[in-house]
Amino acid sequence: MNPKNLFLRKFGTDPADAEGHGTGLKKSLGALDLTLLGIGAIIGAGLFSSIKEMIVGRFDASGAVVMLGAGPAVMLSFVLTAIACGFAALCYAEISAMVPASGSAYSYSYAAFGELIAWIIGWDLIIEYAIGNVYVAQSWGDYFQSFLLGVNEHWTLPIWLTKDLQTAAAAVHGALQVVSDAAATAAAKVDAQATLALWHSAPRLGSFVLSVNLPAFTITVALTVLLWIGVRESARANAIMVFLKLGLVVTFIALGTWTLIRGGENHWHPFAPNGVKGIWQGAALGFFSYIGFDAVSTAGEETRNPQKDLPRGLIGSLLICTVLYVLVAAVLTGVVRYSDFSSNDPLAYAMKVMGYGNIATLFAFGAMVAMTAVLLVFQFGQTRIFMVMSRDGLLPPVFSRIHPKFQTPHVSTWVTGLLVACLCSILTPDQAIGLTNIGTLFAFILVSIGVIVLRRRHPDTPRPFKVPLYPLTPILSALACLGLICGLEHSNWIRLLIWLQLGFVVYAWYGVKHSRLRRKESGGAPVLSAPLGVAFVGWALVAAALYLDVRIVVDGTPKVEGDVLRTELFTAFYGLRTLALEVIGLGLLLGLPWSRIGYWLLPPIVLVLSGVVGRTESWNFVGACAAVFVLLGVVLTRPSAREWLAAPR
Repeated sequence: MNPKNLFLRKFGTDPADAEGHGTGLKKSLGALDLTLLGIGAIIGAGLFSSIKEMIVGRFDASGAVVMLGAGPAVMLSFVLTAIACGFAALCYAEISAMVPASGSAYSYSYAAFGELIAWIIGWDLIIEYAIGNVYVAQSWGDYFQSFLLGVNEHWTLPIWLTKDLQTAAAAVHGALQVVSDAAATAAAKVDAQATLALWHSAPRLGSFVLSVNLPAFTITVALTVLLWIGVRESARANAIMVFLKLGLVVTFIALGTWTLIRGGENHWHPFAPNGVKGIWQGAALGFFSYIGFDAVSTAGEETRNPQKDLPRGLIGSLLICTVLYVLVAAVLTGVVRYSDFSSNDPLAYAMKVMGYGNIATLFAFGAMVAMTAVLLVFQFGQTRIFMVMSRDGLLPPVFSRIHPKFQTPHVSTWVTGLLVACLCSILTPDQAIGLTNIGTLFAFILVSIGVIVLRRRHPDTPRPFKVPLYPLTPILSALACLGLICGLEHSNWIRLLIWLQLGFVVYAWYGVKHSRLRRKESGGAPVLSAPLGVAFVGWALVAAALYLDVRIVVDGTPKVEGDVLRTELFTAFYGLRTLALEVIGLGLLLGLPWSRIGYWLLPPIVLVLSGVVGRTESWNFVGACAAVFVLLGVVLTRPSAREWLAAPR
């Protein structure tokens, strides 16, 4: 295969893409709908939950500080994050006006970089929308329980109907360890016994505790039905929810401002207790608060005037939310001392401090409304990305089927909804939010670079909206997003790398063979399959890479106490070696000429470095891998393999 075929570009929307997939999507959305769509996606779990971590920091299970909080300077943290997202919004606005297709960053990357990068972004966006929705749905479930308790203290769900499997297993296992530990204190044993009593009624499979997050599952399925019925109907529901939660936020700001004026004092001193680092890490923690504005760009094909309305919706929703965030942060840290925050419902806690405890239940309800709007928008965005990738042939055609009555992508809607609903009972909230943050920032960086690439490759294409101060704005956007990534925990990098590796496997197995653009460029000629021997070697390397990924997940990466740099280098090495093995394996499967040289060059380096590092692999293990490597390499010397890898076809 000619390597250039992996970077075929598709600019705009091909009318033929929708053939065989129904009558197309209704163009029913205007600038106000898109602005409300953006606000609905942005204001949610970030404002009602994550703001506490931005203020006080993040701690591990032992109480040690993992990331510093900003204190009252959280107002500046919101501004810093807004600046990064603002640069990205300008980049999204320019490209969305040029390429007004559903699919968001996926469609933009297809136009700027080509098919392979577009696939990477499309696969990455599953993290932002689907996995991000897992965290939001789980948070919705927590607030639902708080709301029930506020209405009637006897209305509670069993704990095994409110937690994911991993959290349940960790809670029970940890409690059993404390009970059996002779050195544990009496108070610790009492707490452990109380935990075991909570889980006593949970169903079990042998010694394994079964648990399901029923509230999260239920709300996800309910919104899936709403999206299945139609876009206009879901847009109306989103508008109602947006106005409700905006009213709630404005009420909080008004009551807090009145309290500060009436009391004549505030708690804004010390303003930045952890200095610049606290503000920076607070901004990284607060990034989730802004995730969602780009979901507006997934509605390009359903917008009446996308060239004008998409930029307005993107920038308008971001500006409105930033103003509200800063005002809420100012009021929140003004009425409550930053060190006093302990509740996961900080706004309701602040209402109690201000003397309005009787309406705390209302704020729990408001949080539910806010998160419902976020769930709706994220589900909407993910289904449209699946639909566009399917129309391009990179996913099975079933994902792009349009319902004849409702004119919605009903199959992708149900697949996305059920996937998110099930993952709510599998992933922990920390896993979900970590993947969402880094996956979204990665997409933002590529969109920012895409503005520069498209300016060079398509300079004469009409641009109804242009980013100001080009090329400074897209460069600052990419650097700002990279800066936020550097503020995240390094384990998120490993998770993103593993997810992308799984995406490469899917692309090599299905996407390459069924790409509509590739078949069009080749005159309909099918993509040839690798000879049996080469295919065996290629898939063996892919399997080895995935095995090493499992080892990373189970064992983790080496940590050197007191040496952050060496720890980060170990993490980078363990992640990059799996990527190197998989890329070479997929190169062999696709017949890329450089893959044979890469096979004899990179794996030996990886094996030697693995032995030198010697943290998890012994030299005996390295020697065994080297022997297998040489035996597999013999296959690549056969005439059929040399012909397959000789030159681009």
